Amino acid sequence: MKKQQGVSLLAVLVILLAGMILTAGAGFTLNATDQAEFCGSCHVMYESVRTHQQSVHAKLSCNECHAPFSALPKMLFKSYAGTKDVYRNIAGDIPDVIHVTDRSRDIIKDNCINCHTMTGLNVAASEVKPYCTDCHRQIPHMSKLSIAQRRVADE
Repeated sequence: MKKQQGVSLLAVLVILLAGMILTAGAGFTLNATDQAEFCGSCHVMYESVRTHQQSVHAKLSCNECHAPFSALPKMLFKSYAGTKDVYRNIAGDIPDVIHVTDRSRDIIKDNCINCHTMTGLNVAASEVKPYCTDCHRQIPHMSKLSIAQRRVADE
């Protein structure tokens, strides 16, 4: 009986240890893949990372703007986006310039509002310009750099 309890206790400890390692690994991976160094490792993202590093938002990670804030939606979003990016790289279907999707535009707007709540209360979006980036396109990627300073074309 004591031997059986010892085996059960050992199994529980192994499961707990494995859970802790997986949780720590997932946290590390989520954090590492949020950073500009990771995002900029793809050549098509170079310009976005470079201009972000020169902006007032340079201290923010890429996914503080580009991924949902809550943990589960963020993990699902990053899993989908990462899988899509890996597929595109393998298939050789990499665009020269990345354009934001409607889903990403909604996420960016929500994250702008999360950080700039008071500004959002004083500025009314309209049907013509419903997104923060409709008026603030240069934040934080400074698309208005002269063509000589850019590596790729922008919208």
